[in-house]
Amino acid sequence: MAHRKTHAPRRGSLGFRPRKRASRLVPRVRSWPQVNFDKPKLLGFLAYKAGMTHIFMIDDRPNKPTTGKEIFVPVTILEAPPVIPIAIRAYRLVPGYGYLTLTDVWIEPPEELEIWRKVSTYRPTENFESKLKWLQDNIDRIAQVRVIIASQPKLVGGLSKKKPDLLEVAIGGGDIASQLDYAIKILGKPVDVRDVFSEGQFVDVIGVTKGKGFQGVIKRFGVKELPRWHKHRKGSRRVGSRSPTIGAMSEVPQAGQMGFHRRTEYNKRILKIGDNGLEITPAGGFPHYGVVRSTWIMLAGTVMGPPKRPIVLRWPIRPPRWQPSEPPVITYISLESKISA
Repeated sequence: MAHRKTHAPRRGSLGFRPRKRASRLVPRVRSWPQVNFDKPKLLGFLAYKAGMTHIFMIDDRPNKPTTGKEIFVPVTILEAPPVIPIAIRAYRLVPGYGYLTLTDVWIEPPEELEIWRKVSTYRPTENFESKLKWLQDNIDRIAQVRVIIASQPKLVGGLSKKKPDLLEVAIGGGDIASQLDYAIKILGKPVDVRDVFSEGQFVDVIGVTKGKGFQGVIKRFGVKELPRWHKHRKGSRRVGSRSPTIGAMSEVPQAGQMGFHRRTEYNKRILKIGDNGLEITPAGGFPHYGVVRSTWIMLAGTVMGPPKRPIVLRWPIRPPRWQPSEPPVITYISLESKISA
């Protein structure tokens, strides 16, 4: 019998296959939650990661050892200027297949948005008013109403780009008719993050992780390095056997792309939303970002990706049992420099 032990835990979750590069920097949201609102509202928003700091807050979670006490919490700051809806997209439901686009209506965007930087062939819909009238007359054919929003990166303090990012966002609450009326109402008008989310609530965070390039199995999967004397010339930073004789198996750890993967983190809590960037920007600015100049969001914990990475916030698709009734009490926000000497 060989000296190698006969059993070992597998390396790397199979739920994350294929570990390939994300197809787009601003991820498309594949699923939207079913929510019950009194009035229609957007179910998602687009923000940009600024950096991290830490705070002290009164723990308002029930049945915890620290409930009612002051606790230390690492937080991530996202800069979220108002977004502008530039299109309505209606879907019809095809039995046995799913949702198919019925039609979409594009407006003449505000000049300061500079949409031509993103879509050089952008053309507003001809006969705009009659197309909206057609949607309202054929409301019985519509199964879902969504809007396409455009960000305003020129309002973000840490970005140097002018090209807006586009994202398709679903509308929740009310019936289809009220959702269509709401979409028509907000077309071409700035939508603030407070119109979508509130302080204290949970959100899902969707984004692309920090890319680390092509890596070997030791760093990519954390497999154990083989003894240096293993087979003398065949190397140690590798797996002992890729597969039996049937051929290479995808479950076996192998070298390849690491990072720049699309990921979703569920139930991150919004602790605070503010407008004054000086309240949150540390001394010297956030590293690799700078000064926050527009509306910002404080999330508990970490967020994937490097600074300046676009982050999609979505209403929670599987919310926790405990739902906060109000935002937490924050007693201290660290504004110390985050730039290491």
